[in-house]
Amino acid sequence: MKQNPLKPSLFSRGVYTQLSLKSRIFFMFTKKQNLAMKALKTPLFTLIFALGAITVISCKSKKLVQKPVPVENEQTYAPKPQPAPAPKPAPKETPPPPPAKPNYNFSNIQFEFNSAVLRTSSYQTLDQAAAEMKKDQTVKFVLNGNASAEGTPEHNMELSVERANSVKLYLVNSGINGDNLSVKGYGETKPIADNSTEDGRVLNRRVEIKLNN
Repeated sequence: MKQNPLKPSLFSRGVYTQLSLKSRIFFMFTKKQNLAMKALKTPLFTLIFALGAITVISCKSKKLVQKPVPVENEQTYAPKPQPAPAPKPAPKETPPPPPAKPNYNFSNIQFEFNSAVLRTSSYQTLDQAAAEMKKDQTVKFVLNGNASAEGTPEHNMELSVERANSVKLYLVNSGINGDNLSVKGYGETKPIADNSTEDGRVLNRRVEIKLNN
């Protein structure tokens, strides 16, 4: 087998210097090829080559697995539906205020001389009395009839009862239970003013509405 005439080991330094420029270039190229072939045969190069191949395959796999870019449409920018607001709690019912306490301090019902007919001026007083009685219809009342000291005591007693019954009739017609109203006549026995004067006698012709304790 022939040896390569350009192999550096076969040339002395003097001979190598006598080579032409082309021969020197060819010699250098051949030397680099030989070094490269030796490097390819080393385990280190094999390992580097294998790592490079794995890296290339991995990059290609990532490109294949890459997700497609979503297509923008009207739904992409559509606002998200807002949740419905929570219902407001129902307002608490305010209990009605307690009814006002009844006022049973009634005025006396006045009458004309020798009469059991109610005056029209007494209607307002009786209406107020009926309104107060309706606040508590379990309360019972007594209607005390009175007369002035004119005429006989018997007549005045009768007249006082008739006056009390006139007041009871008006209250019953106003919605008051008749069972809650009792009638009493005192004639001229319980005056509140002097019967010797006309002013006193006017005040004595009356019916008083009192609680029946």
